[in-house]
Amino acid sequence: MNIAFIGLGNMGGPMATNLYRAGHQVKGYDTATVALQGVDSTHSATEAVQGAEVVITMLPNGNILRSVAAEIIPAMSRGAVFLDCSTVDVDSARAVAQQAEAAGLLPLDAPVSGGIGGATAGTLTFMVGGTDAAMARAAPLFDIMGQKAVHCGPSGNGQAAKICNNMILGVTMIATCEAFALADKLGLDRQAMFDVVSTSSGSSWSMNTYCPAPGIGPNSPADNGYTPGFAAALMLKDLRLSQQAAEAADADTPMGRAATDLYRRFVEDEDGAGRDFSAMLPRFEKRGRG
Repeated sequence: MNIAFIGLGNMGGPMATNLYRAGHQVKGYDTATVALQGVDSTHSATEAVQGAEVVITMLPNGNILRSVAAEIIPAMSRGAVFLDCSTVDVDSARAVAQQAEAAGLLPLDAPVSGGIGGATAGTLTFMVGGTDAAMARAAPLFDIMGQKAVHCGPSGNGQAAKICNNMILGVTMIATCEAFALADKLGLDRQAMFDVVSTSSGSSWSMNTYCPAPGIGPNSPADNGYTPGFAAALMLKDLRLSQQAAEAADADTPMGRAATDLYRRFVEDEDGAGRDFSAMLPRFEKRGRG
């Protein structure tokens, strides 16, 4: 396929490279100067999308997505797929989808899970909103960039799935870190704690796969000084999106709200900026009950 990729950062860059390695023609654009194997750089997003059968975007937020969409949709070919892999608010995803449909395009919102490692290895999970026809067109590309793509329903539902998933992740990571800090103060060995919880009713992805305690469980950012695999600032972004969606939908999410407040304090008032979201554990280690 002739593919355009807009947003060639830590996630978009390796995704675009994987498409090239699979035999596709890829033109790319980013506001920063980026050199990627097999990706032909263009001078503008509009230039990149001209003649493309599929346009993929990976952008920081909903406002930027809306701005880029307004720029590129008029330049895209009718019948092309507009595949947005950004994590943004549901309203922005649906607004852009409506614009794309009105222009004769096939929009999909497909945020990802799996981080930079998954983008590089081609093992991302895509949560996809849009029509069956658009999903069918993009399916071969999902197979290259990821290991799983779940069709969640109409436009915006991909973002809804991502927001709900990451609200759970934020809450369970906090609970996991709290429990390790409590175990320390009760004199319970961390390995014993892991061995019990990872095979009991308290098990979770945060414990079993991404354990926040160094030297315990599979290798994780905790074993690398909490260098981000998934930055605390990105978790804060996603939790804020969850609360924005909850407000719009009149949904009661007290745990999501509490997690948002804790990550806000961690990132903006403490030392969480530039650290992995699992660095909540050393935060709790240093704190007492008050």
